Amino acid sequence: MSQPPSRRRALRFAAGAAAAAPLVHAVPRAQAATPAPGAVSGTASGAASSTASGAASAQAAWPVRPFPLDQVALGEGVFRRKRDLMLDYARSYPADRVLAVFRANAGLDTRGARPPGGWETSVGNLRGHYGGHFLTLIAQACADTGEAALKVKLDYLVDALGECQRALAEHGSPRPSHPGYLAAYPETQFIQLESYTTYPTIWAPYYTCHKIMRGLLDAHTLAGNEQALRIASGMGDWVHSRLGHLPRAQLERMWSIYIAGEYGGMNEVMADLYALTGSPEHLAAARCFDNTTLLDACAEDRDTLEGKHANQHIPQFTGYLRLFDHTGRTEYATAARNFWGMVAGPRTYSLGGTGQGEMFRARNAIAATLDDKNAETCATYNMLKLSRQLFFRQPNPAYLDYYERGLTNHILASRRDAPSATSPEVTYFVGMGPGVRREYDNTGTCCGGTGMENHTKCQDSVYFRSADGSALYVNLSLASTLRWPERGFVIEQTSDYPAEGVRTLTFREGSGRLDVKLRVPAWATAGFTVTVNGVRQRAGARPGSYLTLSGNWRRGDRIRISAPYRLRVERALDDPAVQSLFYGPVLLVARSGDTGFRAFSFYKDFTLRGDLADAIEPGDRPMHFTTHGLTLAPFHLADDAPYHAYFTRSEPVVVFGAADSGVPNRARGDGLTFLDVLWKQAPFTTSGRFVRAVRTLADAWLSDGRFSRAERDKVVAAAAGTDLRGGQ
Repeated sequence: MSQPPSRRRALRFAAGAAAAAPLVHAVPRAQAATPAPGAVSGTASGAASSTASGAASAQAAWPVRPFPLDQVALGEGVFRRKRDLMLDYARSYPADRVLAVFRANAGLDTRGARPPGGWETSVGNLRGHYGGHFLTLIAQACADTGEAALKVKLDYLVDALGECQRALAEHGSPRPSHPGYLAAYPETQFIQLESYTTYPTIWAPYYTCHKIMRGLLDAHTLAGNEQALRIASGMGDWVHSRLGHLPRAQLERMWSIYIAGEYGGMNEVMADLYALTGSPEHLAAARCFDNTTLLDACAEDRDTLEGKHANQHIPQFTGYLRLFDHTGRTEYATAARNFWGMVAGPRTYSLGGTGQGEMFRARNAIAATLDDKNAETCATYNMLKLSRQLFFRQPNPAYLDYYERGLTNHILASRRDAPSATSPEVTYFVGMGPGVRREYDNTGTCCGGTGMENHTKCQDSVYFRSADGSALYVNLSLASTLRWPERGFVIEQTSDYPAEGVRTLTFREGSGRLDVKLRVPAWATAGFTVTVNGVRQRAGARPGSYLTLSGNWRRGDRIRISAPYRLRVERALDDPAVQSLFYGPVLLVARSGDTGFRAFSFYKDFTLRGDLADAIEPGDRPMHFTTHGLTLAPFHLADDAPYHAYFTRSEPVVVFGAADSGVPNRARGDGLTFLDVLWKQAPFTTSGRFVRAVRTLADAWLSDGRFSRAERDKVVAAAAGTDLRGGQ
């Protein structure tokens, strides 16, 4: 899960003796500091000094910090149920099967175990990667549950990998170039990459190296296994021995090769290793992974992503943030911020995923790319990691808005709602085209690996804290309990998220002054009400911001937050008529096997309040609806039924209730139609105000040549002759 590797520091605070009425103020959306193209000179490829003291203080500039995974426990709800399904897999899956490919490569007894399968076979060129993910799965599960049996399993895995590393160094055939080498295949693929061998002759050797090292560091930082750090440190020494002497031009060419040059988050894991060891060679090796052409383009805010492999590049930018921490080179941080902006929004489907067939497509190409191979789940895993890392350094609420979308609608939807002791039962692609189905399993694949991790760390971004411990960020609505020993607080959040937008924070233990920062989601346009001990707090809560409650808190204090859900649409950037339906933060999909887009029409049913609830009927189950003869269901209900995540909006004529003007509902240059622009102004408090709005807009359409005089008059007459007061 790549928690920051530095040691936790105990913070002392003086608690106020008397309870004060909380002071409330709104914190506006932070503006990301995005320099003009070319504003940052130079590249990120220069030399950097490294010291152990620099490693220890790498987080010193972070205004926001995470809590360790073991300090946040999930409460009852769908996230915990998905977690429990993955825990059953973690407990049941044999460790010897994960170790089989490593032992075979080291010439050791495989104990009769078969490799997991998929890409993790005895001859697969990516073998070993799944074992690294499995280490992280078990390490996270240990931190989350504290189960002794899981710790025994983790220690067994680490001991076996250490035995493999020693066997390779002592009698490997062929013997590796450095005693720190550890993999599930000989060193050959790494050697071939240095002569620019392409996929599929070789398959991303440093990607596999990253997964193994990441799993080992997680075993150390999350579960306290010291041997894991020693093994990873040896691997880091080997990486430096292979890459540290290579010319920059050779490294650049290696990392530019499709798939073969994919290295996952090697720069991140090497920087994390440096933070733990203080070894200058580990930081130098991290910088060997600078992919300078793309790094410089993103630092200058030049979007060159079209046609690039999405998941090959996303984790590189999380690594650049780590390198920024250790080197202070602003190009790293600037590039990461700009890259995030090129993906989150311009290349993001409604569920929060990105990519078509693993590739980035043109900026804003959403409707044009919908099919059965969208949204590789690995890519969302890595975008969530990047989002939280960006937030630590610059707490922009937009990062957490994206995080909530991806976690709720992609990650939660990626685990089949059925138990399995033999498969992680997670998705690879999640199609966004009409009538597609989710496919699960993915044992041995990249998304099978990250999928194991996804569901044992859902709580890692529910709460953050300020650097000085004076503020608590409440980012997500998941039912959970935070234990904050440095402040003496135990805070419980009860909710039925994502089923509803009501939740309660209760101070179960502790007292003292604290700023509680509540995220006001961008979707919370139907209100955001906060009470403290039953007293309503009066403050403007703007969607896409944080609302701060400042006060001296005592045991038993309760904060109740209500953010009512409402039905809403989101339009594809390249075709506003192609839309998705949401209920609050939750993506709704139409259950249908039709392979063509379904056409929906809603405006004819609108009343003065302009609410989709007038056109879409509640279903017979919570969070289910019906429209046009179809059932709308929350996408996170993970089955294999066919679905439509997008539909086409068909509003061909200007109609108000039963009054049909007969006038075409023409669009302006941005694709928004007359009725789109009109109903965006809703609600209308009276019929008179509605008619005035129609008249004003019709005059504008006439002035711009979109209506003739006769058409303008027909539209106004239709508005004046209808009664849309129903539901008021």
